[in-house]
Parts: sequence; C-alpha cells; structure tokens
Amino acid sequence: MTNAQNVAAPTATRIAPTKVHHKSAKVGDLDIFYREAGREDAPTILLLHGFPTSSQMFRNLMPTLADEFHLIAPDYPGYGQSSMPPHEDFEYSFDNLANVIDQFTEKIGLDTYALYVQDYGAPIGFRLASAHPERVTALIVQNGNAYDEGLAEEFWKPLKAYWNDPDSLEKRNALRKLLTYDVTKFQYTAGARDPELVSLDGPTEDQFLLEREGNNEIQLDLFLNYRTNPPLYATWQEYFRAHQPPTLVVWGKNDPCFTTDGAKAYARDLKNIETHLLDAGHFALETDYDTIAERIRSFMGRLRIARA
Repeated sequence: MTNAQNVAAPTATRIAPTKVHHKSAKVGDLDIFYREAGREDAPTILLLHGFPTSSQMFRNLMPTLADEFHLIAPDYPGYGQSSMPPHEDFEYSFDNLANVIDQFTEKIGLDTYALYVQDYGAPIGFRLASAHPERVTALIVQNGNAYDEGLAEEFWKPLKAYWNDPDSLEKRNALRKLLTYDVTKFQYTAGARDPELVSLDGPTEDQFLLEREGNNEIQLDLFLNYRTNPPLYATWQEYFRAHQPPTLVVWGKNDPCFTTDGAKAYARDLKNIETHLLDAGHFALETDYDTIAERIRSFMGRLRIARA
C-alpha cells in the first residue's frame, strides 16, 4: 500500500439538514395548520401566503433560511390543511381572515415578528401590522400590493366588474374560470424567465384543494370581498409613514396581476427600504427562492447590525 493510499480523505464540511415541522393550532372552532422551522430563539418571520395557494408556497424557502431564522407559515381557513367551514357558516372576508391569523399568532406566542407578505398575504398582513405596529420588526413584500397603481388593469377588470355589481350572478359566475387548473398553472408560470424551473407540484396541489366541494364558493366570496382592500390602502400607507418599518421588496417584475409600479410605490412612504425587481413572475419563489433567501439574510443582517 502506498503512502498516498494511507492519506485520509479530507473531511467535508456538512450542514445538518433543517427539518420543517407540520403542526396545527386551535383557534376557536378552527384547526389552523402551520409549518414551523428553525430555533424559537432566532428572529421570527411570519410568512403569509397568497391565492390560490397555501403555506406550501414556502416549502423551498423555509429550510433554506431555518439555520438563521424562526419561520412560521400558517394556512388561512379555507386553504391548505386548515379547517374549511362552509361559506354559509363562516365569513370569508379579509377582515375575518386577518382576525383568525391575529388570534393564531397570540395562541402560539408570537410577540414580535418580521412579516413576509405575498398576494392575499398583503391585505391580511397589513391589517395585522396596522393593528399591532409594535409587533412588526420588518416587512418583506413579495408581489403583495398596497397601492392603486399596483393593480394590473387587464387582470383586475372582471373582478372590478363584480365589485361594482355584487348581486350579479352572471358576473360572479364569470370569475369561475379563475379557479380552473389552466389559470392556476398560468399564475405559476406566467412571467417566469424559464418555465421549466417551475415545479408543477405547486399548482397541482393548489388545484386539488380548490376543487374540494364548496371551495369555489369560498373563493368567489373572497373575490368579492377583495373590494374592501383598495379603500384601506391609505390607512396602510399612513402606517408605513408613521411607523417606518424597515422594508425589503423582492418582486417578480413580470407578474400579470401586480405591476412593478406597485412595487416601486412603497418607496414613497418608507425611508428604510430596499427594492429588488426580479426576472420572475407572480410566484417568484418557484424560480428564485435562493435569491430571495440571500436578500432576506442580507437585509435582516443589516437590521441586526444597526440595532446592535
């Protein structure tokens, strides 16, 4: 045996895999499913999902960041693995979803957190932030809107028609096409610089859950109730100006639902803001979770240094 064969191979540095736990908390009569990763004593990020998805949209981001952060991602009622009471028995409104998530944070003992919002997560999260500004350490905004110019005109035209004529069954039924697999898949792939990077596991799971009996009516109720959000933009903008939460905007610039004008508008009201427009679509995490994770690490790291 030669000396070379006697030399031990260098030991590779291994990073222990980070596990994501899948849990449930009781909020009133509701079971709220959530994903949790990271140490409880690490800085917490509360991740609020969009439509038509659930906390599964964070399935790649959470293990990537969990070595440094404590991450909590709940499913709203009617979404993912949380309770889905019939729409006749539960008010599916953004006010009520925010109220449930507010109670959820208190139930699991979240006193302070950075808030990651995307799509529906923005009107839910900004309701929380406006009600409890002392709890929010920072905002991370990924294709979540708070400005009129952020609503892409073509995409929102049929929804606005329903808002203006809420008793019209014809206008309600016209929106059912937004609940089909083709449109769910479109939301994932439209604007992606390389659609082959988008796993179809995401839209397939979302569509399976959308097609549960009664879920279409829940989604149509929320389409109508979305009209309550634009009138609150001024309130949320006042929250931004008054409390100046440090803010990171990471935005898929090719999003057919929310425009880059909406992304840039945050800088009008926030002083400590960092904006990155990514070559991605509405669900930017599908193609750029690693880039977004790096932006979050850098942004949150600077906050810790500034507060030290």
